[in-house]
Amino acid sequence: MDTHAHTQDPATPIDAPQLLLVLIDQHWDNYQSERELCRNEFSSEAVRGLRIATRRMLALVQLLRRLNLGPNLQKLRCTFKDQLDGFDSLRDVQVILAEISGTIQELPGLLLFQEYLQKREKRLLRSVKKIFKQVKRGDTAKRIVKRSEILKNRAIENIPIRMLHAVDEAFLTTLQRVNWVNSSDSATIHRVRLAFKKFRYMVEMIHPTLGNFPQENLKRMKNYQGAMGRIQDIEILLRSLSDFASSSSTFDPKPVLHLFEQRHVAAISGYLEEMYDFNNFWHAASDLPFPWENIQ
Repeated sequence: MDTHAHTQDPATPIDAPQLLLVLIDQHWDNYQSERELCRNEFSSEAVRGLRIATRRMLALVQLLRRLNLGPNLQKLRCTFKDQLDGFDSLRDVQVILAEISGTIQELPGLLLFQEYLQKREKRLLRSVKKIFKQVKRGDTAKRIVKRSEILKNRAIENIPIRMLHAVDEAFLTTLQRVNWVNSSDSATIHRVRLAFKKFRYMVEMIHPTLGNFPQENLKRMKNYQGAMGRIQDIEILLRSLSDFASSSSTFDPKPVLHLFEQRHVAAISGYLEEMYDFNNFWHAASDLPFPWENIQ
């Protein structure tokens, strides 16, 4: 389910408090559905769906925090952040498995590495399942309901303006990090990715309040983030590959390392070529028009 999709006319902005209520209902319902799916079928795909739903809930809570919509949002943020962190190792293994699946025919030596990863994936699934069963939903549900009640009483003023300011701040933070990118230091790109992710999720949530927002920008932002994520994924693979090689006397890592090091260089070059496309996603100051408003 794409919980940030809306069917209203993109040229007609919708009421900001009402949008937040819709987002809370949609994201929470999707999160609960994915949790229930995991209870009934704890598969890799089910875990992936829950991870995405948890990430969306975390992004929503972070937006509500920026809008100062009630107390105790930090506790709610920590709840979803802890759950998301619990998926990290499993996600890394699954990304590596997907990456090498199309390369094994070219480099059959990867079969040993694949078998090692598949065993690790099974262990991590068991571990995540055990942690998952220990998570209690009651307190989280109460806090989500409380956010809805705060919005419904309409005591909060200037939500549309505060919402735009929150996105402005996220954009400027990301822009600063873009300007600090060093092509020889991929860590500077990862810092952009972390900031951009927060900005992108905010735009996805609040864009129905904007008139004439170009829907294709949602896909473009996803691709922009994906270009940076590709760099990180290859680096995760290279670290895991080195660890495996150091513990296996029968595995020759040189051909594989060479191939993925080349892919790493290509991924960085690809992102650098498109890096400043970021400026097309938002205005640089609140008194300036949005980039899509300048298009005749």
